[in-house]
Amino acid sequence: MILAPSILACDLGRLAEEIRAVERGGAGMIHVDVMDGRFVPNITLGPVVVAACRRATALPLDVHLMIEDAERYLDAFVDAGATSISVHVEALTHLQRAVAHLRGRGIAPGVALNPATPIATLQEILPELDYVLVMSVNPGFAGQKLLPPALDKLRRLREEARARGLKLRLQLDGGVNPANIKSVLEAGAEIVVVGAAAFAAGDPEQAVRGLIGAAS
Repeated sequence: MILAPSILACDLGRLAEEIRAVERGGAGMIHVDVMDGRFVPNITLGPVVVAACRRATALPLDVHLMIEDAERYLDAFVDAGATSISVHVEALTHLQRAVAHLRGRGIAPGVALNPATPIATLQEILPELDYVLVMSVNPGFAGQKLLPPALDKLRRLREEARARGLKLRLQLDGGVNPANIKSVLEAGAEIVVVGAAAFAAGDPEQAVRGLIGAAS
């Protein structure tokens, strides 16, 4: 398992300290949620914050673009220091072009699926992806409860990847906590994004240690 704390839930006034705390706790990746106020009803972070994260840690930076016209901004996030970038199948007309562009820039490309989006939308693009991000909440705000059907979607994606012989990593984002993280892993997630569960209690290092312990 790679635990990926989302800085959307951290104290941004202490960004570097919060990142270093989850790193000490055992986080294997830092997740950055980017929202534009159009595709989702919230506005959050941009390339400048990704660059600040890059200065704070050597961990991989996973950038989740919940934005329209994402192709216009891919290079800005790559140049800021992203390691992997996921775009939404619902928000891009030319999805394959965006995925190929990321691959050409040396970035691991991923595609994200909203809760109501079927995995059939990925049939053609699946072999070109490094990972699929399954949203287990409707994107836009931190602190929501995990939607159980997302676990079944993970299982079906895992079986699809196996049947087609694809080396595809599965990521889940939304509502993960110590009580359900083991179920998320059993359903097939390899990368688990956590927000409030990592940062809300005020001790990110211990919270991450607790999540890793609950997953074992």
